[in-house]
Amino acid sequence: MSNSELDCSIEAILMVVDEPVTELTLAQVLERPIDEIVEGIERLSQGYLENGFTLRQVNGGWRFYSRPEYSSAVEKFVLDGQQSRLTQAALETLAVIAYRQPVSRARVSAIRGVNVEAVMKTLVTRGLVEESGIEHESGAILYKTTSYFLERLGLNALTDLPALAPYLPDLDRLDEILGSLTD
Repeated sequence: MSNSELDCSIEAILMVVDEPVTELTLAQVLERPIDEIVEGIERLSQGYLENGFTLRQVNGGWRFYSRPEYSSAVEKFVLDGQQSRLTQAALETLAVIAYRQPVSRARVSAIRGVNVEAVMKTLVTRGLVEESGIEHESGAILYKTTSYFLERLGLNALTDLPALAPYLPDLDRLDEILGSLTD
């Protein structure tokens, strides 16, 4: 198989996938060594520099994405007047799940201080959250984020989530303030 045929085969496969595809999967399907697949992906990526799309590695695999500079055109086409943004409540709930997973619905409600049942259903329906087992002590269903969540955020793994510490209040300073109020 020539480089051109290999590149076209990789491209054809990537055009029809629903989820990112790993180099190993491409190598197995195309019966080629992984290093040839990696070289093919690199050639394809270089060839797309002047196009409206790009080839990106996300969630451990490869997939086509539209370029950020064309996001308004793509958003207009995809949404077609539909409201698809998550509410503030959904974003907060998703953040709790992402950073505390696996976590029960009751725990998320306790952290947020509100009932999250409806929001959880929305997140599950949108494919951002899924069941991940049962909590042994309480029997509650545990939830975690999905690979689609990683894909939508452009992350390879949960370890790529930004650290929360810079956004949290200085607890020592808070203790100091509260201590001075009780003195």
